Amino acid sequence: MTNISAQNPRRLRFVRRPSPVLPEHRPLYKIGQVLLILQLCCRGGKASLPKLHLFNWALKTTPRQELILDAANTKQLKVPAWGFDPVLAIGIRFAIAEGLIRETGKGYEIVEAGEMFLMELLKDSDLFAAERKFLSTVGKDVTEAMVEAAAKSWEIA
Repeated sequence: MTNISAQNPRRLRFVRRPSPVLPEHRPLYKIGQVLLILQLCCRGGKASLPKLHLFNWALKTTPRQELILDAANTKQLKVPAWGFDPVLAIGIRFAIAEGLIRETGKGYEIVEAGEMFLMELLKDSDLFAAERKFLSTVGKDVTEAMVEAAAKSWEIA
């Protein structure tokens, strides 16, 4: 907010106001989502970065979730492209720094501390309720091979 000073009309005074951060932009929120994705939708708690971004992208809207549910049922991922969210990358980096996940040669995997953190998170049924429902429904039916095949089609197009 700017105010023109009554003493000198040419001087501006800036008043800093708090501004809210959207929940989906908060690192702790993204860490929770990443852990849920790894636990509920990835074999061995491991996923490639494109798969994490696919599920992050899908969690944003119901039509996107329907595309993923369809892929889980038909075993074909018919998503032409999905977004890569820088906020997810920040959440992943924080999760690594906190020792909740680790980087592998092909992506990321949840570690024991991450599983314990997730168990505590899951004790409150209100936390991530919509995400939990969607991710549990999809389960491990969207495979790395499906994600890789969809990503390879980008190179052809």
